[in-house]
Amino acid sequence: MLQEGKRGVGFGVGKERLPAAFASRGASVLATDAPPYIGVSSGWTKTGQHSDNLAELKYPSIVPEADFDARVSHRFCDMNAIDDDIAGFDFTWSCCCLEHLGSLEAGIQFILNSVEKTLAGGGVAVHTTELNLSSTDDTIESGHTVLYRHRDLIDVVSRLRALGHDVKPFIIAPDSHVLDFHVDLPPYASSPHLKMRFDNYVTTSAGIVVRKSPH
Repeated sequence: MLQEGKRGVGFGVGKERLPAAFASRGASVLATDAPPYIGVSSGWTKTGQHSDNLAELKYPSIVPEADFDARVSHRFCDMNAIDDDIAGFDFTWSCCCLEHLGSLEAGIQFILNSVEKTLAGGGVAVHTTELNLSSTDDTIESGHTVLYRHRDLIDVVSRLRALGHDVKPFIIAPDSHVLDFHVDLPPYASSPHLKMRFDNYVTTSAGIVVRKSPH
C-alpha cells in the first residue's frame, strides 16, 4: 500500500507524522482534520493537536519538502459526515480520534463509513481508539471522550464482516512487558506509556484492521 501510485486518506490527523511518512514511501495522501469550529470547541486548537493547513504537517527529516508538496494535500472534514467526494482510496487511517465524536455509536459509524464510503474495493482501513481495560460493562458511552469496551470492538468486527469485509481478529495480548504494569496518572508524564487512567478507568490504545470487499 505504501508505494507510488497508491492513495490514502487520514482522518483527524492533527500534526502527526504519518502523512509525511507515507509520502516518503511514494504514496499520495489526503490529510484531513476537523473544521476549525470543531477544533476550537473541542480544545484541539488550544492544545496544538489540530492542523489548519498543509505546512503544519511538513517534517523535512522524514520526506523532502518538494516530495511532500507533490504528494500530500490537506482539507477539513467532519468525521461524523464524511464528504461524498472522499472516495476511491487505497487505504485510510485514524489514530485515537474516533472516540471524540460524541458517542460510542458515532465512532462505530465512522469506522463503517470509512470502509464503505472512502475505500476502493480491496482497500485497507486501520483505526486505533481507546480500549477500556477496567470493565466489560461500565464505561463512558457519550461525551467528549468515550471508552470502548472489548465487546464494543468485537461488535464492530462482526458488523464489518456482515457487510462482506475481511477484518483481522481483534485480540488482546496478555501482559508481557514491564510497561504493561505501569499506568500513567494525570497530569501524565511526557515519557511514553502503554496505559493511562482516564476518569475512573484504565485505558490503552487498540486497533482494528479491515480490508474492504473487492466487490
